[in-house]
Order: sequence, then C-alpha cells, then structure tokens
Amino acid sequence: MPQSSFLKTKQLPAAMLDDGFEYTLGPPSSGFSIFLASRTKKVHFIRHAEGHHNVATAETGTNSCLLRGDKPAKDHPLYDSRLTKKGIQQAESLRNVLEKRSSGGRSFTAFDLVVCSPLTRTCETARGVFGRGRKPGQPKFLDGGVAPAGTPEHKAGISIAAPRIVIREECRERYGQYVCDGRRSIAEIAPEFPDFDFSECIHNDDVFYADERESDEACCDRAVKFLQWLNSRPEKCIAVVTHSSFLRHVFGQFGDTLKDEDRFDLQRMAGNCELRSVVLCSHGIKESHEITPLNPSSTIRVPDKEEASES
Repeated sequence: MPQSSFLKTKQLPAAMLDDGFEYTLGPPSSGFSIFLASRTKKVHFIRHAEGHHNVATAETGTNSCLLRGDKPAKDHPLYDSRLTKKGIQQAESLRNVLEKRSSGGRSFTAFDLVVCSPLTRTCETARGVFGRGRKPGQPKFLDGGVAPAGTPEHKAGISIAAPRIVIREECRERYGQYVCDGRRSIAEIAPEFPDFDFSECIHNDDVFYADERESDEACCDRAVKFLQWLNSRPEKCIAVVTHSSFLRHVFGQFGDTLKDEDRFDLQRMAGNCELRSVVLCSHGIKESHEITPLNPSSTIRVPDKEEASES
C-alpha cells in the first residue's frame, strides 16, 4: 500500500532524547562495531504478503479507497484486509526458500520464535510461511515436529520443534484512518489460528483504531518499545511478521553511520512477503527499563462545578 513519506528529522521526540541505543550503531570512526555476542540476536523481519487492500490501492492509484466514508470502518470490505490468492502463494514461496536456506548449522532456516502482528493478513502470512505453531505452553521436546522433507536432517529423523507464534500488538501497522489497518476482535481472529499464542493481547476489541492516523512520533516510540521487548526475549533467532509502514518507522531510526547503499537497503520500503534480516544489539542501557503494555492514549476531562451541577 502506498505510504506517505516518512521524514526523519534531527529533532527527536522528547521520550527518546539521550538514548544512544535507538540512534547509534557503534563508534563510526573505525568503520566497525564490536558487540558482545550475548547482547545480540538475529531478527528476520517479514512484511505480510499481498493483501486485497494492496490490489485496491494499486488499481486506483490512491489510498482513498481505504477510507471508511459514511459507514463504520468495520463495514468496509477492506477492513482488516485478508491476503489474496497471490499473497498466499507468496507466503508459501518464502516457506520453500527458508526450507533450503542454510542457517545455524542446519541445511534450512529454523526459528526459535515467531512474533506476529494481530491483523488478519499477518496471521495468514505467518501460517503460510511457518505452518503450524507450537501449542502455547508446550515444551519443544513434546512437539514432535520434523525437519523439512528432503533435508539431511529429515532423512536422519532429527526432530525439529515448530516455533512458538506469539501475537503482539506493538508490531501492528501504523493504525488509524485506513480501514485495512483496523483489526477484528481477538475473539474472532483466534479461532482461525488455534495454535497461535494470543495470550499477550490485553484488548479483545481494537481500541487503537480511529479516524485519525497514528503520528510518526508515536509509531517510532512504539517501534522502539517493541525492540525493547524483543531484546528481553531469551530466543536468539526470531522472525517478526509485520507491515511496511511499521518497518519504515523501525528502520528509519537507524543507519546514519552506514554507507549510502546499506542505509538504502535497510530503510527502503519492503515489498510484499519480503524478508529483511538484521542483528539486534543491546548497548546495555535498556535492560532496567520497565516494559509496559501497549495501551491507547487517553485524556480524562473533569467537568467544572457548573457543568457538574447541571448533569
């Protein structure tokens, strides 16, 4: 879906001032960065596969088809848009690639954890790429998973547990204004994906979606909080299934010390079902920060005495 350009400025939101973890990658003068391996983990970010909203905006050349108009957003046919047939094929194609991509001493790429946005199109993408998830609460040794067919590990009968697929609201698309970026209730979505873990969702209904678009600053702040949560996880190889604008708000905060072509590769808009792998490193200054659940901002207005006496 076409997005308005995300302009990075030198003036940072107040909540992010003086926090080198979010804005630097290490001393640039040498051209290298050295980090303790214990503070790093590999994260594979995946944008969802093609959705019906992507087709609609491509055909019309505008995002106006994603506005709710006079009807409630939930009544729009592109609300919480699903994947197209092409999108489902894209997800299956990526799965085939990962089954042949060597990683971690295996002949294929396996993940310790998959984190997924709660929107339907990301859940459908995760199912197409990773298949079933490991049942919530089930240890790896009871999973009974097998290595991809045709691999040496499969021929040797080596057991490979399916990854946990955890739903996190923090990595959802920049919300508001466009109907495709609202989500159905968890009560509606969860039965379609019974082996996904929705236990960390704290709101059944979509309390974030509104006619007003989430600000760049708020989305950037949410992105950093998501990285903070990822950093707190024990897993070392993680996949994140998310959205294009969210990824731009993640990667747009990094890369100032990279050469131009690397910065472009990091920050450019991701294509449907594109995988972009990075190494996340903690500089050790965020570990003591409390990780708070994502909640919508709210303002409570207290009526004055005259208003109170009239009510």
